[in-house]
Amino acid sequence: MKKQVQLGKSGLFVNPIGLGANAVGGHNLYPNLDEEQGMNVVRQAIENGINFIDTAYIYGPERSEELVGQVVKQSGNRDEIIIATKAAHKIINEETLIDNSPQFLKDSVDQALRRLQTDYIDLFYIHFPDENTPKDEAVGALKELKDQGKIRSIGVSNFTVEQLKEANKDGYVDVIQSEYNLFKRQAEKDMLPYTAENGISFVPYFPLASGLLAGKYDENTTFNDLRANDPLFQGETFKENLSKVEKLRPIAEQKNVGIPHIVLAWYLTQESIDAIIPGAKRVDQVLDNLKTLNVELTPEEIGQISTIFS
Repeated sequence: MKKQVQLGKSGLFVNPIGLGANAVGGHNLYPNLDEEQGMNVVRQAIENGINFIDTAYIYGPERSEELVGQVVKQSGNRDEIIIATKAAHKIINEETLIDNSPQFLKDSVDQALRRLQTDYIDLFYIHFPDENTPKDEAVGALKELKDQGKIRSIGVSNFTVEQLKEANKDGYVDVIQSEYNLFKRQAEKDMLPYTAENGISFVPYFPLASGLLAGKYDENTTFNDLRANDPLFQGETFKENLSKVEKLRPIAEQKNVGIPHIVLAWYLTQESIDAIIPGAKRVDQVLDNLKTLNVELTPEEIGQISTIFS
């Protein structure tokens, strides 16, 4: 297994393959989730060397954090596990609002600590930007919490480059998490150069584009979840996307791995992408994601993959 990597300048060291836990207790995101199975996914991830678990208040809401916290506590290895969580959503009379105000973030951290049954959170993200709070003020509140030992590092998520620059005015941001995959590469224009220059780790979410980059669908596959309305999965676009993914098969076969391993390994060759957090609903998916660590892509293959999805 590859050695652990540091997230930005955070002092946190992680296995480059983490676990996105939105399908662990994320009942509002996925129909018919089995909580016991979700807990087992986290358990097996930890037992197989994955030490970077990514959750959020809004997965559930609250339930993902509770289940992750329970498993981490039972593992007895809290000091070896990097827990990342996020907040920004508040639900008032069934309406969901976004809030980055310093007091809200401080309250959110305290509540997350209780749900996670821990004294500190390794990486705390502002999940989405709001419209009103100056971003350096929001991050300043997290810096206070860091100084108090409640969180160990500071992240933001779904911020534009401009918002990230404002948030990082004092150099406090360690990690940004945003959407990025071979179909959505906008981050390469300005975000990744900025993060590389400023020692910030970029953690992509939806790295397998909700399974589209896993090479397991064909033209007849239908969807009844988040993917039903995703433009990547519609009509001719869906067919074109499937044919691009198929072009990765020869590289995967030559290395004796699956298409998703090639995709995930490609991300880890990009500047400032130090770790990735593919989600998993089943234990076999967790173990399968770890095969990525055995993939070495040549410069030619890296370029070839980039061209297919240009």
